[in-house]
Amino acid sequence: MKLNLLFINDVHGYLAPHPELFYNESGEIIETVGGYAHIGGIVDSIRKENPNTLLFDGGDTLHGTKPVVDSKGEAMISILNALKPDALVGHWDFGYGPEQLQKINEQLNFPILGCNVFTEDGENFLQPIALFETEGVKIGVIGICAMIVDKVMPKKMSGDLKFTSGIEALPKHIHDLKDQGTAIIILLSHNGFPQDVELLKNVEGIDICLSAHTHNRIYSPLKVNDALIVQCGCHGAFVGNFTLEVEENKIQNYDYELMKVGDTTPKSSEIDTLVQQVLKPYTAIRSDGLGTTKEVLHRYDTINSTMDNFLLKAIAHATHTDIAFSNGWRYGAPIPIGKITKDDLYNIAPMNPPISTVELTGLDIKEMLEENLERTFCSNPLKQMGGYVKRVLGLQINMRIENPNGHRIQEIYYKGSHLKMNQTYTVSFVTSQGVAKKYGKNRKEHPQKAVEAMKMYLKEHPEFTSDPVESFRLV
Repeated sequence: MKLNLLFINDVHGYLAPHPELFYNESGEIIETVGGYAHIGGIVDSIRKENPNTLLFDGGDTLHGTKPVVDSKGEAMISILNALKPDALVGHWDFGYGPEQLQKINEQLNFPILGCNVFTEDGENFLQPIALFETEGVKIGVIGICAMIVDKVMPKKMSGDLKFTSGIEALPKHIHDLKDQGTAIIILLSHNGFPQDVELLKNVEGIDICLSAHTHNRIYSPLKVNDALIVQCGCHGAFVGNFTLEVEENKIQNYDYELMKVGDTTPKSSEIDTLVQQVLKPYTAIRSDGLGTTKEVLHRYDTINSTMDNFLLKAIAHATHTDIAFSNGWRYGAPIPIGKITKDDLYNIAPMNPPISTVELTGLDIKEMLEENLERTFCSNPLKQMGGYVKRVLGLQINMRIENPNGHRIQEIYYKGSHLKMNQTYTVSFVTSQGVAKKYGKNRKEHPQKAVEAMKMYLKEHPEFTSDPVESFRLV
């Protein structure tokens, strides 16, 4: 039997084709890719060729762009039901709270899985597994949601739920599936590629791991402890396609292709109609220019970001501060050279969070940055807490990434001199992920929000050029 396993992850609400960053021998280039109509076209063509096809979604699906956030994820329901995935897991999908996720779950024609999400009384909040059968072959899927939801994300996302790594729950589910005669066991995980590799080293019995969260473009599967692991970038730019030859309840051979979702790929007219209905009220903000950029703005670098440099300059301008912080978010499609639209601003900060200021000592700043570097680069993948390095404006941080926890930062410069550890600095930030509540004093929320601050900044600086000095520098 030939079985096709299709996979998408971290689409982040990008309904239509959009600019995406790629690389060639000359450096960074922008191409227009993605869109659910094209994803649906690819899926339909493979399903037509092989009815023995399953499609899985690795999550970060119900959040990320203004139309999706405005509807608290509900704009995705009809589109997903038309796409017909077989299961989904989540992370930012909890962005509107557990109750809203369950409301959406009840309207989907497929399950949201999560064997590692528990209520206060220890019960599973989501269905842990799903079992499929085709031509007598049973395929079991175990879902893992992002373990960081109750640890570093805003409290409203987790409520009273508890999220684990899933490593303790997996053996039981694998055993139960094998007892039911399951031939192929798939792990659908939103923990991240480093975390999933570590998990596979410690758990036997998984055949394929469909990994998400860290936006890796994996063109050839990595084999870990007899399991094959892949990840498919982000924003719907790719569809992963496993073609498996299954005989005597075992995978005898396989092929894998990371398929780019370009303009020449097939299109689902049904999904295209649904997407256009959702986008119609947002036509103006997707076309009206507020300013221009002289360089590509993106978030694809681990330690610095031209896109967040723009965001931070805007909030620092609005609050008259010299130092600003934001979280190292991964999502947000690049803004090409040229026009910046209001829709672009919402893609940078889809929640449109308020701007705040807080007083931090130099020691607070150093400890906060050291904590963030450990959460990003911890040698134990299961203690990495997601996202890139915190984005910083107004400081120059020289660091050694290989150093142990608490000792990565060599120097911090502020206005050409070493940051003074006992001096207090007023800084600006967005969301508690920018500056956690445990740091500083005199925290004040300003009336302006992030999108309004960026609009005001463009009004006064209509041609944006990013500061060429990087905040973080490896030495």
